[in-house]
Amino acid sequence: MGSFRLYSSSTFHVNAIAVLCVVGFWISQFRCTEGFDSLLQLPQYGSPTTPLRSKRVLSLCDFGAKGDGIHNDTKALIKAWEKACSFSVKTTIVVPARNTYLIYPIYLGGPCRSKVTIRISGTITAPKDPKAWSGLNARKWLYFYEVNHLTIEGGGTINGMGHEWWSRSCKRNPKKPCRHAPTAITFHKCKNLKVKDLMLVDSQQMHMAFTNCIRVLASYLKLVAPGSSPNTDAVHISSSRSVEIKHSIFKTGDDCISIVGNSSRIMIRDISCGPGHGVSIGSLGKSKSWSNVHDVTVDGAFLFNTENGLRIKTWQGGSGFASKILFKNVLMENVSNPIIIDQYYCDSQTPCHNQTMAVKVKNISFIHIKGTSATEEAIQFTCSDDLPCEGLYLEDVQLQSCIGETTRSSCWEAYGSSFGLVDPPACFSVFDGFIKEPGISNSYSRVQSS
Repeated sequence: MGSFRLYSSSTFHVNAIAVLCVVGFWISQFRCTEGFDSLLQLPQYGSPTTPLRSKRVLSLCDFGAKGDGIHNDTKALIKAWEKACSFSVKTTIVVPARNTYLIYPIYLGGPCRSKVTIRISGTITAPKDPKAWSGLNARKWLYFYEVNHLTIEGGGTINGMGHEWWSRSCKRNPKKPCRHAPTAITFHKCKNLKVKDLMLVDSQQMHMAFTNCIRVLASYLKLVAPGSSPNTDAVHISSSRSVEIKHSIFKTGDDCISIVGNSSRIMIRDISCGPGHGVSIGSLGKSKSWSNVHDVTVDGAFLFNTENGLRIKTWQGGSGFASKILFKNVLMENVSNPIIIDQYYCDSQTPCHNQTMAVKVKNISFIHIKGTSATEEAIQFTCSDDLPCEGLYLEDVQLQSCIGETTRSSCWEAYGSSFGLVDPPACFSVFDGFIKEPGISNSYSRVQSS
């Protein structure tokens, strides 16, 4: 029969202290991990002596990251990416919680041999000093390119540390030269991409950009910067198709969503926007460029305290199309210029010259748009003399003044129709009893003032 030894209380106290000291030592050695709880979970990632090639889950700690927000952890992320990208099985890179990882400008490219997930549970932060981009492309910070089946998730934070960049902007101080600033995270030529459950704060310029991407799902995002921060668009979509943005909150100093280039089949659902510049198609046609943005739907949005609401903006001299665009089920509160098409857009320090060429705007619908306007002019369609807007459609639009005054609409070279209650009244013909398909109009009437 076995025996056991009964420890005295003093002996137990001494041994307990010894155990705590050992545990404390090991916790200090694993500062880069997710705290003591993660130590208990380490076996699922493989023991420290297990070769990396056998892992499907990689922590930045495996590659020497400090996670203290002071040391440069860029090389650790590059090594983790190269290892994950080389595996023939689905691999997850973990950015552990409760730690901050200082990452300098970085390019992470494909193709990868299998699906890769980056689980950001902690914080990734940019260098504060713009000099960190010396000799590098000043437009990019976290740059992913040519990756198929990439997922980025995790509930963590990406901090662009943009304050120093904003202070140097010509938008803040017109006497300073206009210079490029980084987009916090860019996805270029990526396919089957998922980005979800992340917070991006204080980007140097744009927060998140999708360029030349196909099949993108972005959801449960929170992108935040001060309303005074210059050019800090939340989501920028350029020359991409089959993109869905949903269930997200955007509070920035520029467009909550901007769609440019040759983008199509874009779905925006259930977003909150404000402060910011609203939801924008464009700007299109700058420097006589050609653009074709079509098949865009915004269905379900709350806009508040924004400088614009639902906007299409094009430069004179451009070419191409903005067509088959539907805005529906949008609630607005204290929004300036709630509905606006501006074909004379000019974001320039010098006046823009009148030009005859223009991007053709046609088949645009606004359905179930309600709320309050901060400007007297709640609906504004200012279209090209040479290529008028056609197929504009308003249905169940009710935009009242924030201060109890009368709102109005104005049109220039705008052709379209309306149905049901539209307040302020449409400034083109209303065809009673004839329901038109959204974005399609068979007969037009021009009214140049209302």
